[in-house]
Amino acid sequence: PANQDLKVAEARFREARAMVRLNRAAQFPTISVGPGAASVRDSAHQAYAPPNPGASGQFVLPFDLSYELDLWGRVRRTVNAAREEAQASAADLATATLSLQAEVAFDYFELRSADAQKKLLDDTVKAYADAVALTRNRFEGGAAPKSDLAQAQTQLDTTRVQDTDVGVQRAAFEHAIAVLIGQPPADFRIDAAPLDIEPPVIPVGLPSQLLERRPDIAAAERRVAEANEQIGIARAAFYPTVTLSASAGLSGSSLLNWFTWPSRFGAVGPSMAETIFDAGRRHASSDAAIAGYDATVAAYRQTTLSAFQQVEDNLAALRILDEESRQQRQAVADADESLRIFTNRYKGGVDNYLQVITAQTAALQNERNQVDILRRRMDSSVLLIKALGGGWD
Repeated sequence: PANQDLKVAEARFREARAMVRLNRAAQFPTISVGPGAASVRDSAHQAYAPPNPGASGQFVLPFDLSYELDLWGRVRRTVNAAREEAQASAADLATATLSLQAEVAFDYFELRSADAQKKLLDDTVKAYADAVALTRNRFEGGAAPKSDLAQAQTQLDTTRVQDTDVGVQRAAFEHAIAVLIGQPPADFRIDAAPLDIEPPVIPVGLPSQLLERRPDIAAAERRVAEANEQIGIARAAFYPTVTLSASAGLSGSSLLNWFTWPSRFGAVGPSMAETIFDAGRRHASSDAAIAGYDATVAAYRQTTLSAFQQVEDNLAALRILDEESRQQRQAVADADESLRIFTNRYKGGVDNYLQVITAQTAALQNERNQVDILRRRMDSSVLLIKALGGGWD
């Protein structure tokens, strides 16, 4: 992936998987070796030993083994907690991917809406230019006052400003898409194409089980499981630690006898350690783990509630916008008819040009509102798909 935020999430996931392997290694013995060679001279003034002014050689090849017996499940729970975190990190990566895809789609439809507004304003500028030509002809023929020509020219100039201003919005969304996909904005281009598609049909009665696949909900649920393991880890600290240790190797006074059978040495045996007094440290750690678990459970429930709200919000928005779209289509048709009537009346000399200006403004506003409603319907569809974790298939 070229998106840097996605790379961060992917790296966190790999880090979490590595931590699983790191903690799983504690379930197996640790074996180490540390060969050494040294020239040793004992002090001639050692206590309770005869003087020894000479020197001797020491060659050691030890092998040490250490293994903690997981009697109370501390190691096992640590591994499980790391595994839960790895699964939560995988869900975080999926959340970042879904959010990126939704944001790209959202900005794409915003850009296509700007293209539709641009096309509408281009066509309107051409129509207003024709109206200016008509008014100029009528003025030069003495059938219209100069004020009509001034009004027509003002309407044309104002619309040209709006037409140009749309380019600012389009450029911003184009640059946003470039950054989201990891491209330099200066080198990224999307050809103009007006938004002219309908939103997908939403199935009736979407099952709430679809929310179970939302990656942020999955991540929150896995972190609840991880927090539960942390409670077990904290409680295991109240019990003694039992460690099995073993050491074996060869030790000689020279290279000649280093690897001979009599040079062998070895030791094996268990050891136990128990904390008698820690001023309440283990109790505090256990209480902190329980509090952390309660907070994680609350966060999980809040994430689930927010998911339901997002689904309901966008379902309601799509339902209302669908009705609004039908009403707006009728409003556009009425505005166009009104403009046609007032234009014909002006040509016939019945009305002044102010009526035409008013009808033009109403028609343009309704047509732009129709494009905007389609944009909002597409945006709500994207947000609904995101809220459902990727769709409803």
